[in-house]
Amino acid sequence: MKTFLMLAAMLLPRNVRRAFLEKQFGFQIHPTARIGFAWITPTRLIMEEGSSIGHLTVAKNLDLLHLKTRATIGRGNWITGFPLGNSSHFADETNRRPELILGEHSAITNRHLLDCTSSITIGAFTTVAGFQSQFISHAIDLRLNRQTSRPIQIGKYCFVGTNCVVLGGAALPDYSVLGAKSLLNKSHTQTHRLYGGVPARELQTLPPDCGYFTRTEGFVA
Repeated sequence: MKTFLMLAAMLLPRNVRRAFLEKQFGFQIHPTARIGFAWITPTRLIMEEGSSIGHLTVAKNLDLLHLKTRATIGRGNWITGFPLGNSSHFADETNRRPELILGEHSAITNRHLLDCTSSITIGAFTTVAGFQSQFISHAIDLRLNRQTSRPIQIGKYCFVGTNCVVLGGAALPDYSVLGAKSLLNKSHTQTHRLYGGVPARELQTLPPDCGYFTRTEGFVA
């Protein structure tokens, strides 16, 4: 039934769709928020003022998808999780949260893959730029022969270049850049840095007065 209702919702005009989704699924969608022709089926959806999800994006098997004010998810993104509940997978991870949270004015552009088996948090005014970056929060523990997951944290005012790979347990500090085609596989702590390479390492210091770090609108002209 949920699949049928979601298919029906995709064909409705925007304002009617919002009211339908709120009534049928309990979603919280601000009147100024926009959802394109997309398959969005988290348990909970919160879209704050001016937020948007583009055409042909899929978001499924999440407990929570939360877009804060003016956060955007572009076209053709694939966002999945692993549901909470009775399963042998991740059974011992009692604090696991399959969710994606985007801060104010943050953006995920087009054609990225995000595995939210564990939580992925994107900070305010951060951009996941370019195409085909992969955020993979789960892995196989070879020693224990079982699947595991760890959260991913991207700070505020960060820039993630095209075609990067970010693994579970990784963190990019506030006011930092991850260079194109980099592998972020651990938690870094130094702000105002350029990180890059495979695996990513600190490459240089970035000045705090960079325009990107001080902007008050997420959109970059």
